Amino acid sequence: NYSSADGIHGKSFACGLKTKDGQFVFGGDDLIRFRPDDIKSGSSPPIISIDDIKVSNHSILNNLDSLNNYTTITLKHNQNNISIDYLGAHYTDPKSNKYAYILQNFDQEWNEVGSQRIAYYTNLPPGSYTFKVRSANSNGTWTETPASIHIHILPPWWKTPWAYGIYLIVLFGIGSLLNQYFKQRILKQQREQSQLKELEQAKEIEKAYKELEKSHEQLKSTQSQLVQAEKMASLGELTAGIAHEIQNPLNFVNNFSDINMELIGEMKDELSADHKQEAIDIADTIQSNLEKITTHGRRADSIVKNMLQHSRKSNGAKEPTDINALADEYLRLAYHGLRAKDKSFNALFKTDLDPAVGEVDAIPQDIGRVLLNLFTNAFHAVTEEDKARKEIDPDSTYKPVVKVSTKRLIENKQDLIEIKVSDNGPGIPPNIKDKIFQPFFTTKPTGQGTGLGLSLAYDIIKAHHGTIAVNSQFGRSGEDVHGTEFVINLPLN
Repeated sequence: NYSSADGIHGKSFACGLKTKDGQFVFGGDDLIRFRPDDIKSGSSPPIISIDDIKVSNHSILNNLDSLNNYTTITLKHNQNNISIDYLGAHYTDPKSNKYAYILQNFDQEWNEVGSQRIAYYTNLPPGSYTFKVRSANSNGTWTETPASIHIHILPPWWKTPWAYGIYLIVLFGIGSLLNQYFKQRILKQQREQSQLKELEQAKEIEKAYKELEKSHEQLKSTQSQLVQAEKMASLGELTAGIAHEIQNPLNFVNNFSDINMELIGEMKDELSADHKQEAIDIADTIQSNLEKITTHGRRADSIVKNMLQHSRKSNGAKEPTDINALADEYLRLAYHGLRAKDKSFNALFKTDLDPAVGEVDAIPQDIGRVLLNLFTNAFHAVTEEDKARKEIDPDSTYKPVVKVSTKRLIENKQDLIEIKVSDNGPGIPPNIKDKIFQPFFTTKPTGQGTGLGLSLAYDIIKAHHGTIAVNSQFGRSGEDVHGTEFVINLPLN
């Protein structure tokens, strides 16, 4: 393409021809003649350079020549609105020079901007960038090596690694203060509860003393004391099991706390060495450990609450009670309580809990006493059966099993919850089967029972407008044959 810039005058040509020696000749306003073989298609590319860098339209350089001494320009976080001036020096038709630039780590591809000689960037986030620009002459020949400069925009002080380190230290300090506060609060509550219990016990003792002075109430007082003894006996059965159950979550809490203390020290070292990513990874691990501490802490809290609920005196008020959770908790506590007393004791316990059971309006500590009594009796029965069989045959394959199941059913148009506690022990002899719910009746050796456990269970279930019954196959035992089965039905409304 040739134009007036190349020496052509006019735009009309009357004729054209090619001579024998290879020249082209055109006639019109002017006579134009040239040899195509003499045309050079290529030429040297422009010399590209970066002339100036401006922040908010103000140059940050003292003079243009000083830019050549820079390889990296460092800017503050609020100097992120910049413009870059560049120039491709080529004096053959300079207005036809073309430009293309890219800001690496920001632009995805080269920006071809024609003859534009300035690049604009606004609101650049903190980070490191490399600006590159290249130029092409009117023949389309591009510079092989673009001009470049590194630009580093600093983050604000509140986003620097040392600032994050301060945040973590402050957060840890606040956590420590909160921890101390809640510890003191819990200790205060425990002291107050202990004082209240002591006061209640003192009042009960005073009341019992006054009642003992009255001869005509002596029998009633004695019976009341025996009932309370049975309740305390059930609490004694729970104590060893609670100690075993609570030890596991406490061990987890202590172990993960020790690990977090070590990790905090490592995180401080990484922050001191400006290893931000390593510090973040350690912080993630600490967060995961704290979640585990919370889980096991809640487990320990649940066990303590169940213990307090069982030990406190019932006020007779019913409340929504998760029967499945109650049965599962007391089964485990009864098992671990016996294991703590006798290391040789071993038995299988199974659960078959119907999710449809849901919650029942009941007095949870009273229902808990009933279940604990049934579980304890069942474990004693299968233990005695196991000992008796091994005395006869040391290689006996008998496996003691205690099972609890729940089910929601409808009988006589009434919505009921059925609880079954069964074992594969020796069963109950037929001649005493009808006596087991009578007060003070027991088959245990003297000193090992008050004979009030099943009697209290019967009264508690009756007070809940429910029923309790027993099915037993005396003399038949084995893993798949239940020696004794207690069936409790509680109304849902």
